[in-house]
Amino acid sequence: MPAKLPFTITFPTEALADSQRPEPAGTRFHVADIRSADWARVAGETDMVVVPYLTPASVLEFLEGSSVSIVQSQMVGYDGVEAVLPSGMTYCNAGGVHEAATGELTLALILASLRGIPEAARSQTTGTWNHEQHPGLADKHVLVLGVGGVGREISRRLEPFEVKITRVARTARMDEFGAVEAVADLETLLPQADVVVLAVLLSDDTRGMVDASFLSLMKDDALLVNVARGPVVNTNDLVAELATGRIMAALDVTDPEPLPADHPLWRSPRTLITPHLGGDTGAFKPRIEKLLRQQIERAVRGDELLNVIF
Repeated sequence: MPAKLPFTITFPTEALADSQRPEPAGTRFHVADIRSADWARVAGETDMVVVPYLTPASVLEFLEGSSVSIVQSQMVGYDGVEAVLPSGMTYCNAGGVHEAATGELTLALILASLRGIPEAARSQTTGTWNHEQHPGLADKHVLVLGVGGVGREISRRLEPFEVKITRVARTARMDEFGAVEAVADLETLLPQADVVVLAVLLSDDTRGMVDASFLSLMKDDALLVNVARGPVVNTNDLVAELATGRIMAALDVTDPEPLPADHPLWRSPRTLITPHLGGDTGAFKPRIEKLLRQQIERAVRGDELLNVIF
């Protein structure tokens, strides 16, 4: 049924609120970051709140006791949300906003690592012409762990590069894109892969799944790419494995994050680290603005919301 009017939306920034103006009929806008003192001023009259970008799930505790019924995230991941989301609130993620950009970065990390771009960049600082052969991507076997939106975009971008792609999820099945292998079969699958891409959600099942045992199953000179969440990987085990020089890593996420300047992972050999750049490109702004516009229209009309997670 249609929402009770005026339907009040609170945005974390003035710029995001401006992107939705003029206010659709029957709505009222506020601007207040839920972590700030301003939130108390509007908490009792907000129906839908847009959560600040790149904030942990713990910020949702600030919604307790408010009038909020719809929580709209600007991120795809929702690890930890269920444990802190106040009762009676509907949580929606930003599905469709970040997947393409994350797939794009994943491909960049793979190509950079396999074509020796980090080494070339370091040589450029000293004016050194250091011609070496690097593995490259063509004819390689890529294992993509995770078949959700991000995993799908990664696989789609890999297809033109003449690689074999193996997709892995919790259970084996056939979907519209072909065969999906089971996580239970990783012991057999990992030794065959030249590149292992992590694109899973962080959960009790995936936390720490990439441990010493997992890493030991990877073939020599294989590349581990993490664009999921840092805690999917046991960092101590990864540092120990990388220290041997046996495998490579390309990491957009780490545990801890941000990675402290003195952390040994920075100095691990054959390792490329980017500071959680995955979904944050120029495509983010127009895509999140479009999603918010659609979500507000649906909420006011009482239609089914997009990307409902909880």
